[in-house]
Parts: sequence; structure tokens; C-alpha cells
Amino acid sequence: MLLAAVLYSWNLSSSGLNSFYSAAVLSGTQSWKAWFFGSLDAGNFMTVDKPPFVLMVMGLSCRVFGYGTWQMMASLIASALGTIWILHSSVKRVFGHAAATVAALVLALTPITVAINRDNNPDTLLVFLMVAGAALALRATRDGRLLPLIGSAVCFGLAFNTKMLQGYIALPAVFAVYLYASRLGLVKRIVNLLIAGVALAVASFWWPAAVSLVPASERPYIGGSTDGTAWNLIMGYNGLGRVFGGEGNGGGGGGGGGGFSGTAGLGRMFNDTLGGQISWLLPFAGIALVGGLVLCGRAPRTDLTRAALVLWGGWTALHFLTFSMAEGTMHPYYTTALAPGIAALCGGGGVMLLRAFRADKRWVWVLPVALGVTGIWSIVLLRRASGWNTWLWPTIAVVMALAIAGLIVFRSGRRIQLLAASVAAAIVAALAGPTAYAASVPAGSGGGMGGTNPTAGPTTGGGMGFGGGGGGRTGGFPGGNAGGGMPGGQQQGGQTGQDGQMGTPPGGAPSGAPSGGMPGGQQGGTQQEGAQQGGDMGTPPSGTGTTGTPGGGAQGGGMGGGADTELISYLEKHQDGAKWLLAVSSSQSAAQLIVSTGKPVISMWGWSGTDKAMTLAKLKELVKKGELHYIQLGGGGMGGGMGQGNSDSVSSEVTAWVQKNATAVKESAYGKSATSESSSSTTDSNQSTLYRLDPSDLN
Repeated sequence: MLLAAVLYSWNLSSSGLNSFYSAAVLSGTQSWKAWFFGSLDAGNFMTVDKPPFVLMVMGLSCRVFGYGTWQMMASLIASALGTIWILHSSVKRVFGHAAATVAALVLALTPITVAINRDNNPDTLLVFLMVAGAALALRATRDGRLLPLIGSAVCFGLAFNTKMLQGYIALPAVFAVYLYASRLGLVKRIVNLLIAGVALAVASFWWPAAVSLVPASERPYIGGSTDGTAWNLIMGYNGLGRVFGGEGNGGGGGGGGGGFSGTAGLGRMFNDTLGGQISWLLPFAGIALVGGLVLCGRAPRTDLTRAALVLWGGWTALHFLTFSMAEGTMHPYYTTALAPGIAALCGGGGVMLLRAFRADKRWVWVLPVALGVTGIWSIVLLRRASGWNTWLWPTIAVVMALAIAGLIVFRSGRRIQLLAASVAAAIVAALAGPTAYAASVPAGSGGGMGGTNPTAGPTTGGGMGFGGGGGGRTGGFPGGNAGGGMPGGQQQGGQTGQDGQMGTPPGGAPSGAPSGGMPGGQQGGTQQEGAQQGGDMGTPPSGTGTTGTPGGGAQGGGMGGGADTELISYLEKHQDGAKWLLAVSSSQSAAQLIVSTGKPVISMWGWSGTDKAMTLAKLKELVKKGELHYIQLGGGGMGGGMGQGNSDSVSSEVTAWVQKNATAVKESAYGKSATSESSSSTTDSNQSTLYRLDPSDLN
């Protein structure tokens, strides 16, 4: 846990967080209504495209301690450490202390887990809740008590309210183990599962049900949905759309995946993009699972060892198949949910193989083969990273070979210390590769794209991170290319954020978003440089939170191509009592402006430009009430024109009406020279335009 705490928190202030969630957390500190709904803006026009539980947790922390990187991340880092503690405790109860130690170490050093646990995406809390649910279910199986089973159901229900259907992936294995292995009678087991099912339903659906009870006119539009309801979000974008594609997830129709993680198929976890993130110990975990189940033999139905193997093996298999075959959006960091299962199998199953290796000649070859396969796979993964720590793979080869030889030589007899040394050497060799990848994240030498698509280790894959589908909302762009086409969404040049945190969208730079890639508007450069220039998330108007220039130091060419600070200053000066500072086309632009200014900004058409949040009738109503004066249209980037490409007529209708009736604001009004304005208007077809709307424009 101490090792994990260092990996998850060291140099954290220089990491780029996801401004999409940062903005929602900030809004939640300004409005309890925004906190409950998970609204992107404090004016409650639209929510993020996930349920709000993780935002609630981070929001409460920031309400107590102030808004900033550490205040936001403290709860998530605590969750990550809690996951390790719970897994250690659960494995120890079944397999012993040595197995639990190995499991905890494997989990702590999984590269993609280190990367995502340093970010404010929901996955850290999601994994914590699922592991807690699995551990409680295993305790209920062992003790025959109902309360732990209900606790398990509540944990999975809260996981659902963290990332919807992904929180249910392991649930079939968890409940199946209880149904089969509990020492209670069959009828009692079924009754208990029905009671747990009720608890699961309540814990899962309290938020969607509460949202449905609020009239649509009094609640924000549910981001990611097609009709503004939470139920549509559950079944569509955050449900079957993730598996089959479509519903804003790209892919679909046998297209081969929604990008970021390579083509869908059973080999996806081992490809150039995901292999170095999660698969280092997958072969060993598979061998340990099969070997452990064979060693259990004809144990009684209630045998806890077999129950644990089936639970964690089922966890791993279900996540492996779901992530491998998903044709919707599939980010590398989703695979962090695989890590607890792999870790438990490596610890528990590995100890079982070691005991069989020492006690039974028929098993003398299984452990050496499993370790040999692990060593070979580590070498393959490291050789993919051309020019990166080239000394490491030969070292692993030598150490693993010596460790296997030591195991065989010192298998029997009284040389227990030498056997223990051989086992330790094998563990070191097996974990050397993932440790190097994991350490690159806090060291700032990894190739991942901070915030929207974090990964560990060097950039690999040669552009194969996009498997043919369009990108999803969280960290991608329609059409699929993020970060210049690098696998996993990385940008060329590692951390350099020349085109923004999320890469360059097809139409150009984001309109309304700082060109630097760090939340808060820092210029391009490394993540460390960005943090030094303007703070991780920008500084809210109150001055609390991260260090940096007031307003987040939005320095880059953003809205309209001019200086962001000048345009923001102009908007604030001429807000004239409006509820929202500005309306822009996408959630990416809105989020960065919210973080930079601390004021509500409307995202009209959501993350990918397909949400129908802003209609012409709604726009006229806001203008009539004096709640909105400024709207930005145009530009090929994600801030200006994404909504205009929507096949639906809603955005086109709004755009046409604004262009006809609103007053265009000259760029010279907020700091750009007339010469520069004339030049840009004739040479840049992606130039966005700021419009002023007043009640008189409605006549």
C-alpha cells in the first residue's frame, strides 16, 4: 500500500486531469443541484455522460477542503489503496499471507491501474466498489450470513451508479459462486439471492428513478442520451452501445471496435496497444486458474478454495471477453478492471502451483512452464517498445532462467532458503516489466495522454490503437482519431501537448478550448511544463485549489483564434447578468472554459455533437429570460462546428437562426487587430464566430 501510495500520488500536481470531470466537480461545489445530477455546468443545462456517484464523492471532498487537484484526487487515491487492502484481505483468508502479498503487489504494479488511479475518471472508484462487492460475496459464501451478501449487492449497485453496466460485468460470476458454494440449503440460497437482488435494484436505480421524477423542464439534459433521460443512457450509450457499437460509441455492424484499443477480437488484450498495459501476467493467471481448479479435484461443493478460484477466474474471464469483443468505445484504461482478477489468480493460484510443484512429481513442470511463458511474454512486450530500456529484457531473460533453474535444483531437500530465493527471483523477473511501465507514469516519462486517455509506459503500436470505429465521448472524437492517430490516444512525442490534451480533432484545433492540453488552459508542452505555467486544472475565481494564474492561464489560441484571456475577459465584462457566460457546441470546450473561469458555460450538443440538448425553442427561451447572451458557432474543431455536422436537423436549425438573427461580435472587440481579423476571416475556413443574442433579436 505504501508503494502504491507513492505510485498514485508522486508528482501528481503535474498530471493532466480530465477537464470534463474537473468541470463537473467544480460545478458540483457551486450548486447542490449540479452535484446531484452530475451537471457539467453549475447552471444545470447538461450533465456529463456518466452517472454522478464518483462526481459526488469528489465534489464532497472539494466542498470540504476546497477545489483543486489534491482535494479532488484524495478520495480516489484512498479508493485505490482500499482496493489493494480489500483484495489482500480476501485472498489471505483463502490462500494465506504469501498469496495475498503477491496479489497485492501485482495489483499495485499493474501499469494501466497506476495510470488511471492518477486520473479523475470514474474507473478507480468503480474497481474499488466491484472488488468490495466480490470480497463481501465470498465472505457470505463462507459464513452463510445474509448481511455480507446484501452489502455485496449494494456495492455493485453503487458501481452501476459510477459507470452503469460496466459495474455489472463480474456480477454473474459473483452470484453464481454464492449460489453453488454456500453451505446453506438451496432454497435458502435462492431466497437470499432474491433479497440481494432487491438491494441491487435499489442501489442501482435510485438515481435514474429520482431523475425521472423531476420534470424535464426542471432538470438538466442527461448527456449521452438521445432523449434526455437516464434510462436511455443506461441502455444506449453506456449499455449495449459499448458492446455492439453505435449509440455514439462508433464501431458496430462488425466494424471491429470503437477505436483506441485495436480491433475487437480475442487477441485484443495482447495487441500493441493493450499488451503492455494489462497482459503481462494474463498467461500466468490462466495457467494458475486451470491448475488450481484441477488441484481442487473432487473437493466438497462448499470448498472455499475452489469458490475463490471460480470467483476471481470468472471475474477475469468475463472482463476479458467483454473488453476483447466490444465493438463500441474501448479505451485502454477500461482494462484496469481486469487487474484484481489477474492479481488474485497470480497470488492464490501461484501458491497452489508452488505447493504442488514441491509435493507432487506430476506437477513439477507446471510452475516452471508458467514462469517461462511469463518471462517470454515480458520479453516480447519490452521488445515492442523499440529503444526503451533496452537493457531490461535481457536482464529479465537471465533472471527468470536462473530462477527456474533454482526452483528445479532446490525443489526438494533442506535448502529451503535457496528455494525461497529462487521464488523471489522469479517474482522479480515477472514483475520487472510492469514495474518499469508503472514507474514511468509518476516519473513523467510515459507515453500516455493525461486526463482523457491515460496509459503507462512508452508509446507502442504504430498507430494501430484505433480499430476502425469512431471515437467515443470520453476521450475521443467522431471518426476515431485522437492524439494524432497514436495508439491509445497518445500524441506523437509522448507528453508534448501541442494540439491539446485530447489531440487534434479532424477539423482543427478546439474552438473555445485552450490549445495547450492541460485543463485550465496551459500552452502546449510537457505535462510538467503545463502544470508550472498554469496549474493542473486552472484556478477558480475564488483563488482556491491549484496554483496558477487566475482564470487558469488560458494562453493558447482558442476561441476564435485570438487570445483566450481577452475573449474571456470580454465575455465576463459583457455578461450583463446572464446565467451562462457562453454557449458552445461541445462539452470539451465548455468544460475547459468552466474550469478556467469558474462560471457556467453551456454545451449545446454534448461530447460528440449528437445530443439534442439545445433546441431552437430552448435557445429562444433562454434569450428571452436574459439567461444567455453569447453563443459561438463555426470552426471545424470540436468547439465550433461539431454539432453542425449532426444528421439531426436540431443543430442546423439553431445555427441558421443564430446566423440570421444574432449580432456577430467582431474579433477586434476582444483584442484582435482589424488587420489580423481580416486576414483570418479570408484564410481560415474553420474560424469560429461569436454572436450576441438579446430579447430584441426574437422579434
